[in-house]
Amino acid sequence: MQKDFRLEWRQRAALSGMLLYVGSTVFVCYLSFALRGGELPVPAWNALFWIILLFTAVNAVAKGFLQESRGRLLYYYTLVQPQAVIMAKILYNALLLLGLALAGFGLYAVVLGNPVQNMPLFLANVVLGAMGFASTLTLVSGIAAKATNSSTLMAVLGFPLMVPMLLLLIKVSKNALDGLEFDASRSSLLTLVALNLIVGAVSYLLFPFLWRS
Repeated sequence: MQKDFRLEWRQRAALSGMLLYVGSTVFVCYLSFALRGGELPVPAWNALFWIILLFTAVNAVAKGFLQESRGRLLYYYTLVQPQAVIMAKILYNALLLLGLALAGFGLYAVVLGNPVQNMPLFLANVVLGAMGFASTLTLVSGIAAKATNSSTLMAVLGFPLMVPMLLLLIKVSKNALDGLEFDASRSSLLTLVALNLIVGAVSYLLFPFLWRS
């Protein structure tokens, strides 16, 4: 993780590009709805928010393994265990996505309004979403890095895996927007936690076989 943070700090243009992507996407939504005098409906507000986060996650996590050269991966192979590599990548990407998600939500709420009535539930859902996106896309990025057309393969593999998680995230967010209590979203939240644990366990168990190839 320390290595990833140092690389991100040295390549600050990449982080600035991701923040610019979030800001420009929110601004386009503002031009499409608020600037024309139309009030953004709550379901559309919710859907657009998670669509922005999904594409931000794909752009942010894709470079996790794709930017690593084969020589550098071989060097890592001689230093550390594969489980340490995949867990560090997942934790780093989760922290990165959480920061981008909170920054995006702040800008989104300022520009397009904040209809969230149950803020603790919404923030807990954002945290689970960032962790889920990070764990799933990090594993997919590791698989895609072994292929020749890695960017296309990541899109093909990543989006079908993200659909069930995205549906749960949108459902919980809708409950938070409506002001419902935690009990109304308990089963969905537990399912999200279970999905994150399953993906993390699968990454921990299967990544060593991918690493050896």
